[in-house]
Amino acid sequence: MYNKGDKIVYPLYGAGIIEDLETKHIDGEVLTYYKLNIPVGNLLIKISAAKAEELGVRPILTNEEVLCELKSILDTELNMPDNWNLRYKENMGRIRSGELLQVAQVFRSLLLRERERGLSTAEKKMMTQTKQIILSELILSLDIERLEAEEILSDMFT
Repeated sequence: MYNKGDKIVYPLYGAGIIEDLETKHIDGEVLTYYKLNIPVGNLLIKISAAKAEELGVRPILTNEEVLCELKSILDTELNMPDNWNLRYKENMGRIRSGELLQVAQVFRSLLLRERERGLSTAEKKMMTQTKQIILSELILSLDIERLEAEEILSDMFT
């Protein structure tokens, strides 16, 4: 169980800070929810504490781990299917994992593909989504502002 002030990652949305724990009485049961504030995109999301692990919620990485994982992507060879549907499905699976390494692989592969051939509208949206997920974890792990996180990401992937 997480506590108020903990920094966690919620797959598909990114890293945030638990602002509060909220309890609700539903059908005679007392359920606890995390009120998660995700700074990138300015989102406020409620997550069932009982289902957090099932949803893939995890603590953010340390500042060393974040930088190490992002740097390791640069040495990874990416083999993405040419078929758009297969590529999209594979990429969504990686994003849903909630693991920074997987999300960064999707971002990098889409970035390279955009430079070579361009991206479809759906893939452009996916690239924006993965960038925001990565930025949110960089911001919270390194305790930096968004502009600085964008510079780090840009320097690593260009």
